[in-house]
Amino acid sequence: MSTQHHQRNHLSELEAEAISIIWESLENSKNPAILFSGGKDSITLAHLVKKALYPKKPELPLLHIDTGHNFQETLDFRDAFAQEHSFPLIIECVEESIKRGTVKEPTGEIPSRNALQSVTLLEAIQKYELDLCFGGARRDEEKARSKERVFSLRNSKGEWAPDNQRPEFWNNYNVLKNEGENFRVFPLSNWTELNVWKYIKAESIQLPSLYFSHNRQTIKRGTTLYSHCKYIPLKKGETPVQRTVRFRTVGDMTCTGAIESKAREIDEIIQEISLSQTTERGNRTDDQQSDTAMEDRKRRGYF
Repeated sequence: MSTQHHQRNHLSELEAEAISIIWESLENSKNPAILFSGGKDSITLAHLVKKALYPKKPELPLLHIDTGHNFQETLDFRDAFAQEHSFPLIIECVEESIKRGTVKEPTGEIPSRNALQSVTLLEAIQKYELDLCFGGARRDEEKARSKERVFSLRNSKGEWAPDNQRPEFWNNYNVLKNEGENFRVFPLSNWTELNVWKYIKAESIQLPSLYFSHNRQTIKRGTTLYSHCKYIPLKKGETPVQRTVRFRTVGDMTCTGAIESKAREIDEIIQEISLSQTTERGNRTDDQQSDTAMEDRKRRGYF
């Protein structure tokens, strides 16, 4: 069997597994939604949901938590994607949570709102009475995410506890929950970054331009290349430099670093990832706060 044929078979198996998880989730949910960031994983997830529901149009909404510090390219793509693929779109804003007083505007050298999304998300889940939210997280992304089950149980406060996760032997899932509890379901759990990109190529899935090499004004602080923007005040003597970059993840501008890259085509990106010695979240400063930064956020209700 050729390598290419084996890869196609493996992608087909991952797709079949994801669609099976989506079907089981929808059978056991009264009011689901898709957590949508406009990044490659949530786009791939939405594509799979649409496949799973074909020929019906998807009735479950895309739920985007807008920090107010997102890349404009992501927001433009989000709106176009929802319209093209007939997904209802719910946008909840961190800015509104700040106005309500449920979170406080951060301060500091780079005042990132990224962690505040958890509160806005939990408010949205309560507001729309969502009992299940699909997410595009994968186990290979980060050590805390590797602990999470496909069907991730959250308590009545939206909190995640590693010691309260259920066994999932032989892909058997326990979908029972108590009043007020909520599930986050991750159909891409067993995928890798490389799997996602190969699937994107095979399915001709469109992505925001941020993922592909382009010229951008950047600021280098430590090892992180930030996009020059109004949300990151320049330090004294600091001057933005134009570099040829792309992004491996797409999140809040205040915590998402770029990488220098000339990869403008998917095949070039696949080759680049295959040779990379760093993880895709290596340039996410929100994960560098501490060794348990992601797990701490997840315990408080993060995606």
